[in-house]
Amino acid sequence: MDLLYENELIYGRLLNVDHPHLIERYNRALAAFGFAATQLSAFNIDRTGFSPEIAAELKDPSYLDPNGVNRRFIILTPAQADLPVVHTQFSNTSQLMYEFFSNNARAINALTIKDVIYGEIEDSVSVVNDIEDLLSINQVEFRVLSAENVMGQAAELRLLVDRLQNEPDAWRDDAMITRMVSLAKVTGDIRENSLVPDKVIFRHRAYWTSHFGGTYVFVDDNTTTVIGDPSAPGFRRSRPWQVNYISIRDAEAVFQFLATSSRLELPRASWIEQSGYLENRGEMVIRHLIQTLEPDRDLRNIDHIWLQTWIHANAASINHDGIWPFLNAAKREISQTGQLNMAEIEPKRRFLVVRAAPRHADAWLVNQLISDFVPFDFLARYVFNKPGFYADYQTWNPAYQEHVVDILKAKYLKDKEGLRKKMYGLS
Repeated sequence: MDLLYENELIYGRLLNVDHPHLIERYNRALAAFGFAATQLSAFNIDRTGFSPEIAAELKDPSYLDPNGVNRRFIILTPAQADLPVVHTQFSNTSQLMYEFFSNNARAINALTIKDVIYGEIEDSVSVVNDIEDLLSINQVEFRVLSAENVMGQAAELRLLVDRLQNEPDAWRDDAMITRMVSLAKVTGDIRENSLVPDKVIFRHRAYWTSHFGGTYVFVDDNTTTVIGDPSAPGFRRSRPWQVNYISIRDAEAVFQFLATSSRLELPRASWIEQSGYLENRGEMVIRHLIQTLEPDRDLRNIDHIWLQTWIHANAASINHDGIWPFLNAAKREISQTGQLNMAEIEPKRRFLVVRAAPRHADAWLVNQLISDFVPFDFLARYVFNKPGFYADYQTWNPAYQEHVVDILKAKYLKDKEGLRKKMYGLS
């Protein structure tokens, strides 16, 4: 994984914490969670406050994610709102944290001037033992604390201000006035600074979780759909009257669910021909076949001419695999008719030619699910399914690891938004 780190493909865009006062505040939050203070003079954090360096020092990669639920957070600065989330067992942790930052910006801005904010995203369960535990999580509540108890002191000051304004003789209470002055030195003017988060309860919408080998939960108006391993405890037994269960191995059922719920964009010339989507799929499968058939091949500095030569020389193996010829046939049919007849396509291959409907709220999650059916497309895996990509990466030989890193740097890191917009219709 060092190669990924060196090229900012893992733990990239994190915030460096090297100011002593911020490290001291982080240590207060660690102490509140029962951990020893860090001895590091600098470390990086993500949106939730997770630090890969702190995790290594504690020898606990889940120090902010105990039991995979009730995710903890540590907020040192409002700037964390613009960071990624690099370690989580729920795909929507990033969105929940972003909503918390957005809805409580004034309080976070004011509090972090003087204090560290910490707490946990509290679910209705403390441990996930079966599917029912996942389904019981309908909303989450941010339990918010601060090391210096600035929020508590602000609440106390607000009560005293109310008393001063509403009780005729309260101004004569010297002890109360002295206490108010003392509190104001910590909180500042609470008439101008909001020091208590206003919105702390958020809906738990569609998400992927690493539990049970990877489980997807999609929430619609009248039903909830669970897509995962049918051997997971509680699968098809928890709330069978209101939950639609689909095996992740049933490509036909997964495709039909996504298509009928308007979560897919079917192959049409209007987007296929300008996106380079099928061309990318073809390039990815050829690179995969090279790695499979010639694992010792040095893949550095290969270009499109070399790839075309390799394709001609290995036509029999490529035709036996079938994906490359299928993609070429799909491009021809789309250019001639403007679309594909999906009913005539084998269910697993349908995922080669579709993408998530860009305007659907679940677009990123659907693209992640699609990538599970097209695992050789390491570009899509990296963009939408980093847990899957990192797991795949560790199974590759060093030569292919280097090759993948080079391709990601050239095709994605140079213009992330441009590639997502062109190929997937997403910003």
